[in-house]
Amino acid sequence: MVDKKILLLGSGFVAAPCVEYILRRPENKLTIASRRLENAKELAGQFKNTTAVSCDITNDKAIDEIVAQHDVIISLIPYIYHAKVIAAAVKHKKHVVTTSYVSPAMMEYDQAAKDAGITVMNEIGLDPGIDHLYAVRTIDTVHKEGGKLNEFISFCGGLPAPEDSNNPFGYKFSWSARGVLLALKNTAKYLENGKVVEVSGTALMDSAKVLNTGYPGFAFVGYGNRDSTIYDKRYNIPEATTIIRGTIRYDGFPQFVKALVVLGFLSEDEQPHLSAASSEIAWNEVIGKVVGSSDLSENALKAAIIAKCDLENNPRKDHILDGMKWVGFFSDNKVHRRGNLLDTFCATLEEKMQYEEGERDLVFLQHRFEIELKDGSKQTRTSTLVEFGVPGGFSAMAKTVGVPCGIAVQLILDGKLTKTGVIAPMSAEINDPIIELLEKEGMGMVEAIL
Repeated sequence: MVDKKILLLGSGFVAAPCVEYILRRPENKLTIASRRLENAKELAGQFKNTTAVSCDITNDKAIDEIVAQHDVIISLIPYIYHAKVIAAAVKHKKHVVTTSYVSPAMMEYDQAAKDAGITVMNEIGLDPGIDHLYAVRTIDTVHKEGGKLNEFISFCGGLPAPEDSNNPFGYKFSWSARGVLLALKNTAKYLENGKVVEVSGTALMDSAKVLNTGYPGFAFVGYGNRDSTIYDKRYNIPEATTIIRGTIRYDGFPQFVKALVVLGFLSEDEQPHLSAASSEIAWNEVIGKVVGSSDLSENALKAAIIAKCDLENNPRKDHILDGMKWVGFFSDNKVHRRGNLLDTFCATLEEKMQYEEGERDLVFLQHRFEIELKDGSKQTRTSTLVEFGVPGGFSAMAKTVGVPCGIAVQLILDGKLTKTGVIAPMSAEINDPIIELLEKEGMGMVEAIL
């Protein structure tokens, strides 16, 4: 049996389930490369047939040399570096797999990858990834039966399991709090009843709607994520009048976040009193400056927040104020000064909102298809994934991103995924073999006709 050499760039949050899947095959030899050697060693130490190395992604020569020594490159580093990896892979005719959305910079290598005869497989995690697999399959089925898709609505979220959602956000951080909060400033764009809708800033949280998932035990709300309007072409549904892809959170999250936005806690503007060089400052003093109150008593600060955020008649008023108290806004606890409100706030959240030992996370993904069949009758179909993490084992998020990635790598190694160029899972030819292996892992979406 000929050894297969695989390079994993990045050793972070979702890497371990990917590594575990790939190393089930004894011929697979894996090099784990990370900027910090100790991080690569920590992951490699959990598995046989691994080698840990240090590699600086900004060093073109080092990337070129390490890519040349392997058959398939898995890039789990920040997406801004994928194009650099693909360039080296094209030069040396090596395949690449990422879980990231295809960026314009990556797409520039499409023809070069085809000319080199290599597969650059992307968007094969959870969202994007598993979502594409089942959306494309149902849409293809409907079209083959002579039907059409009137509405495609899809929501996905990674959350703490209900019993561990014990904070006012109903959320915990597995990675940077800063990244999660900054994503809330993005503009969402989607198609609703034939009209393009754009929402941003505080309007994004206002747009959140209670989701009818068929699982009443989950109190979910959803709001738009990125640009959904491109999916009329990506999913081949020009007939659809509603196309929405969005993010799931527990009910209460949008209202709490909106109040924080109004107070300026997503601002990156420098504040002199929050600079590292300034004197120590307590949370109640920071809030006093935010709301313009010299009275730092809890009652006075709450009254000022109610006025500034227009909470008086908000049914979530008590929830929001209790949440702010939980964060420590009314206390004399000293803040971690990080120069601006966003980073100062994140420093506290990352202390208070980590997963504790024995806690588990939840991934929930659901597509809802409103269909018109060939005979003119209407039908609703759903595809649903509910996945819980295992305390002491892999988290649900790590599994649902890492395992599909590992499956794609193995299919390339086995010569079963052969389409060349910079691609994503948008066709049965690519998707069906991945779905088959994903369902063997117990991670397929459950499909139903309502």
